[in-house]
Amino acid sequence: MAKDWDPGSYARFRELRLRPALDLLMQAGSPGPGDIIDLGCGDGAAAASLRARYPKRRLLGVDASAAMLAKARGYDALIEADIAGWAPESPPGLISSNAALHWLPDHALLLPRLAGLLAPGGTLAVQMPRQFAAPSHQLIRDLAAELFPERFDFDGWEAPVAEPAVYQRLLAPLGEVNLWETEYLQRLAPVPEGHPVQAFTASTALRPVAERLDTGELTRFTKAYDAALEAAYPREADGGVLFPFRRLFFVLRRAA
Repeated sequence: MAKDWDPGSYARFRELRLRPALDLLMQAGSPGPGDIIDLGCGDGAAAASLRARYPKRRLLGVDASAAMLAKARGYDALIEADIAGWAPESPPGLISSNAALHWLPDHALLLPRLAGLLAPGGTLAVQMPRQFAAPSHQLIRDLAAELFPERFDFDGWEAPVAEPAVYQRLLAPLGEVNLWETEYLQRLAPVPEGHPVQAFTASTALRPVAERLDTGELTRFTKAYDAALEAAYPREADGGVLFPFRRLFFVLRRAA
């Protein structure tokens, strides 16, 4: 993605996006010696919770988005960096990453590299969406390929987050692993225009498609996407919808 994130659009569903970060943090336990890293910190939604959980540790936020970092508060330091290649100055006690690593490829190399950055006894705590086969995400790919076949070809496409067992096998040689999956039944309130699920995905899953379309094309795409979402996620009596959303979690603790 070439364009920067839109903090305002992303923050519209702040509470729904924060809950998985809190669920992850509840399982992270006591970190090893060293700093606490919020990797892919975005606008700092998890900063207050990390600070409350580890009040005596230095808290660092790392993200590639200048726009998101400009909104982030509550850290001892903010680092603008590509998280795929980021490395700390000293081994951290905890690297926590909420809804960020699914944007990066080659987890078979990435995750062992991150685990290797930890201090002895340190923890890598990660949450990633695993929603890619759901209508909310599948429809984006299907409609992009249907409406703009010269620009979008998903033949051979693979989900950026694999099945849980893949991560269990990958991480087990690196330390003690606690891995689980949760499907949240999110209630999305009515929105002034369009379908509530489109409002949710606009700042995240829809971005790689939307930034390759001009204004007219995006309007055409959004109209088709909204119509398809109406069938996939029917309205409740108040105009809102129920939106199941699956997320993968793991906590990896290195040996002391």
